[in-house]
Formats: sequence, C-alpha cells, structure tokens
Amino acid sequence: MRIGGLVTTVSQFVPRTRRNVELALLVLAVAIVLLAYVAVGLGVDGTVPLDLATHAGTLLAIAVSLHLVLRWRASYADPLMLPIAVLLNGLGLVMIHRLDLAKGPDSGMASRQVMWSALAVAGAIAVLVLLRDHRRLRRYTYTIMAAGLLFLLLPLVPFLGRSVYGARIWIGIGPFSFQPGEVAKILLTIFFAGYLVQTRDALALVGRKVLGLSLPRARDLGPILIAWIASLLVLVLERDLGSSLLFFGLFVAMLYVATERLSWIAIGLTLFAGGCWLAYLLFDHVQQRVMFWLDPWSQEALAQSDQLVRGLMGMGAGGLLGTGLGRGHPYLTYFAESDFIVPSFAEELGLVGLFAILVLYGLLVERGLRTALGTRDGFGKLLATGLSFSIALQVFVVVGGVTRVIPLTGLTTPFLSQGGSSLLANWAIVAILLRISDHARRPVPPARPVAPATPAAGQQTVTP
Repeated sequence: MRIGGLVTTVSQFVPRTRRNVELALLVLAVAIVLLAYVAVGLGVDGTVPLDLATHAGTLLAIAVSLHLVLRWRASYADPLMLPIAVLLNGLGLVMIHRLDLAKGPDSGMASRQVMWSALAVAGAIAVLVLLRDHRRLRRYTYTIMAAGLLFLLLPLVPFLGRSVYGARIWIGIGPFSFQPGEVAKILLTIFFAGYLVQTRDALALVGRKVLGLSLPRARDLGPILIAWIASLLVLVLERDLGSSLLFFGLFVAMLYVATERLSWIAIGLTLFAGGCWLAYLLFDHVQQRVMFWLDPWSQEALAQSDQLVRGLMGMGAGGLLGTGLGRGHPYLTYFAESDFIVPSFAEELGLVGLFAILVLYGLLVERGLRTALGTRDGFGKLLATGLSFSIALQVFVVVGGVTRVIPLTGLTTPFLSQGGSSLLANWAIVAILLRISDHARRPVPPARPVAPATPAAGQQTVTP
C-alpha cells in the first residue's frame, strides 16, 4: 500500500485457535474424574475399581471425539467450554456411580448415565456438523417458536404424558421416558433471540416516567404479558414451578439485554411476584413448597416429606472439607442422584468442593457471555446470552432450592444430575455456544482489492 512516498505493508492479525490448549485441559479434566473414581472405590470397599481402564477409555473417547470435530468444523471455538463440560459431566458420572454402589448391583444407574453421556455428545457433534452458521436459525424464528410450544405441551397429551410426583412434565413411550421441556428451553431461547432482534427498537422506546423510572409504551407490553401468561399456564397445567420460573426469567433477562432498560426488569419482577402470590393462593402444591421452604422441620412438613431436611443434614455432615468420596451417606436422601445431587456432593466434598463446582459453572457462563460480547451480529449476541443465562438461572434455582434460599422447584443440575433429557439439552447448548464462539473468534476474511477503473476509449487521463 503506497501512502505519499512511503510503501507500507498491512498485515492482518490471525488469532490462534487454542485447540492444543483445549486438548491439554481435556486430559486434565479426565484425570480429575479418574482420581475421583478411584477415591470412590477406595472409600467404599478399600480397592481400586477393576474397570478403571474401561471408564478412562470411554470418557477419553467421548471427549476427544468432540475435540476432533471442533478441529474440523469449528477450529476457532472457545477452548475452555468443552473441558469444563466434560469435567462436570464426568463428576456427575462419579457421584451416580457412588450412589449406584450404595443401591446394589442391580441398579444400573451409572451404566445408563454413561450411555446417555455418549448419546448427548453425539448429539452435540451433530449440531456442530449440521449447523454451519448459527445465523441460519433466525430464518425459522416462528417455526421454532411453534416447535417449542409443541414440546412444552406434549406432557398434556393423553396417553403420552406422565405425572411423576405431582408434576406432569414427562412423556413416555414404552419403557422410555423423556422430558420435552428441556428441548423447549433451547427452542424458546432461539425464538426469543430472533423476536427481540426484530422488535428491540420498538421495545426500547420510552413511554412515560413514573417515580423516576422510564416505563415502556402500553402497546409494547404485549410480549412480556404473553410470556407471563404462558409461564403461569405451565405452572397451572403441568404443576412445574421450576420450568415456569426458568422460562419467564429467561425472557425477562433477554428482554433487558436487547433493550438495556431497567424498567423491563422492574415490570418482570412485579409480574413474577404477583404471579407467585396468585399461585400460592390458588394451588395446594405451591403452598406445600412454600411450607417446606419456610419451616421444613415443622411437624406438618415432616409428615409430608423429609427430603429437604435429609439434604440439609447431609450438607451439614459434610462441613467444610467433606467426609470424602465414598465415605458419606448421601444415599439416605431421596433422589440423591437427580434433584438432590448437589447435597450429595456437598456432603462428600464439603463446602470447598461445592464451591469448586459452582466456580466451574461460573466459568462456563462467563465464557458464554464473553462469546456474546465478541460475536458480530445481534442475533448471536442475544442467543449466546440467553443460553448462558439459562444455565446460570437453572443452577441458581437448583442450588437455591436445596439450600432454602428459594422454594424447591424440581429442576435438574446441568451435567451432574441423572437423566438423559437434561444431558442431551445441555450438551446441545454447549454445541451452539461453541458454534457462536467460532464465528466470534474467527478472523474476518480480508476484503478483495478493487481494481482501478480503466479510462473509456477516447477519455484522457490527468496526471497531477
């Protein structure tokens, strides 16, 4: 490039892919999981598990297969998301194996979870291979909305939906069961991102100020009212407090990110508080959850369920450093492998171990939000923000429920809890975030040089 009498060379900075860093972190994550697996064997019966090599090979094959696909299809993807997800998934397998040993050889929980982990990673690979550009999802905004609502309503279909402990959130086909709300969570996040990109300018317009707060115009309140009514319908018809809270909180958070207006947060919290109060007055199961939350040691609460009390006592027994893997009694709590797997970890790893797991979730959410900041399109920013916030909100709801910060909701802990539906959905979320991060970190191709125009026939050129 010539500037005046000087010739300069313009070079474009090409960032490193960091795939080797990812591979090293994957090996470290698998090593941590194997050490935990050995600790369980030593803690339970004092011997090293005989199938250690088999489990090591299986987990390493699962992790490396997705790593190789990233090298092939998304070489600039974030290098930390995959190791964090593998570590969390592996720790979940270790705890489920530990609870499996306590229940007896015929339980089979651990082997089923390994199978679901492999299927979930295969699903993530399919997402990365088929979804070459996340922006294509925006073309199907309303189709995806319809699919999300369909998945959300499937448990209400007669002879298909199943009611488990009062919540109708499952569908069953023969011996297999599935929780379609996990898939609906992803589909509705994609819809929210596509819708808010189209309408954020109108939603950001100021209506009037009330008590110093800039409120939106009345005609722009429709979307949040529809989301509020839909979340209440989920609460009423499916008796699912957790999904209702997750969907509405997710929409309000994405609405705030799209418009950058605190008034939407105030309106959302007001609607949520009103909806909770209305649900408490009308529905017995909500009153029951609030009673367990306020005083789980009361005679009335213990007469109905002592699950929360057992979980709290288990966490108290763990103390600061825990009893050690395989040396506690987490199996005394009902559903210790699913709804209450956080108290299981807190008992055997202690407060320090539980905080380490929460830090892993925080890092995963931080990498997702960093991806949202780095991507160059509005749809990708909102989608990455929504998916990251869905993980953060779900972890908060679960941990807050078992520690009595908020009432119990029945959501599963991402990657840790037993269940194929949750694993499939959360690995799909990680795959979409990896795809968006590849687009965000990939260098922009250089613009093609424009050839100078040639003078037309008979036209003279002027030399300065």
